[in-house]
Amino acid sequence: MTDEEIARITAEHLISTPLKPANLLFVFGQRRGDRQIAEKAVELWQRGLFRHAIVSGGATQGNPRTECSIIKDGMVAGGVPAELILEEHRATNTGENVLLSLPLIDAALGRKNITSVICLGKICTARRYPMTLQRHWPEVQKMLVTVNPYAVPVEQWPTDPVFRHRVLTEYAKIAPYKAQGFIADWP
Repeated sequence: MTDEEIARITAEHLISTPLKPANLLFVFGQRRGDRQIAEKAVELWQRGLFRHAIVSGGATQGNPRTECSIIKDGMVAGGVPAELILEEHRATNTGENVLLSLPLIDAALGRKNITSVICLGKICTARRYPMTLQRHWPEVQKMLVTVNPYAVPVEQWPTDPVFRHRVLTEYAKIAPYKAQGFIADWP
């Protein structure tokens, strides 16, 4: 892989956006990095950056406890009021995170009342979170914040074999997922 390819992937895929207060924090469940995701959600809450949250993630990788329950417990332990966190316990991938969460958001808050969302998830999947949301909920403003559960800083992702594999695997999904209509272009 060339330095130019690494620079392109870093610039296009391993992104975050400026944050401002949002109506909703959309937490994409993970096994690797679940503690960091809960901690980042708590930090965002303490900074006053969201009013409600939804945590989405089912039982994965042989663990009967859902990603949602693990992350929500961490958020509540950090001070986010439990009653402000919607729960989605069935999703096993990013598409399901969105598709299974939207009806819950609509029932509890009314999607028309949500004008802005902060997507929160793991760095290697960064760009795909708002792209998936864009496909199914284009009218809402999307922001993105990620956590890095790997042993090296984001800029050094090519030097860590696990981090490198995850980034390249996730990056390779973008074009086919767009072609299949699973995700949509997002600024």
